[in-house]
Amino acid sequence: MEITEFVETLRLDGALLADAAEEAGPDATIPACPEWRMRDLVTHIGRVHRWATEIVTQGAQQPSRPAEAPDLTDDELVAWLREGHHHLVLALHAAPRDLAAWSFWPAPSPLAFWARRQAHETSVHRVDAQQALGASLTPLPSAFAADGIDELLTGIHSLDRSALRTDVPRTLRVRATDSPGAEWTVHLSDAPPRMVRTSAPDGPSEAAKPADCTIEGPAEELYLALWNRLPWDAMTITGDEALPRLWKERAGI
Repeated sequence: MEITEFVETLRLDGALLADAAEEAGPDATIPACPEWRMRDLVTHIGRVHRWATEIVTQGAQQPSRPAEAPDLTDDELVAWLREGHHHLVLALHAAPRDLAAWSFWPAPSPLAFWARRQAHETSVHRVDAQQALGASLTPLPSAFAADGIDELLTGIHSLDRSALRTDVPRTLRVRATDSPGAEWTVHLSDAPPRMVRTSAPDGPSEAAKPADCTIEGPAEELYLALWNRLPWDAMTITGDEALPRLWKERAGI
């Protein structure tokens, strides 16, 4: 996907998130994070948007953490969220293609990393806000959802902090049935997971090997299930069903 596509998704989903938060109210429970209320979700994403904006606009070279949110009343929170989201979209639109800035993992460019990361961060939390409201979920394009699966597997769960570990080596195959080439093999062990895309040079030979468990389904549903925002019921699971349970227990973010 192009940077402009990620920024447009960020723009749309950020507005939908704010709309749902406003309608649901600050005390609404977030189903995927039951210890959170809507005010916690809004505070979190508002902090993250401002943090990303600062990194992009200042070309920050060192790791940092989001600044604390100001002391706001419940009535002020959604407007604060909208403001930060607006500035992030503007920052990504205006950033030079050769932006030099810190990022979490390798990417085609720092700008590509931040546009992609913030688009998926916002889309997943938009789902949280709509679920808290009890509203129908706004559909996600299959290409974007498949990209989000890739980011989750090859980015977030490639980090040392991933808790997705097994005592005995196991393999999990993940396949989006409506997105050509959207298939990954996840190697689980007592080390951080190792992911192999089918489209990678070693991917076809990897895909030819049997996996302990295969999970497949439409990209959007699979994306949200892997983020633990939808149940696994809509997925087709073959093989060792302990691995989806392990994912649900240890892959929360």
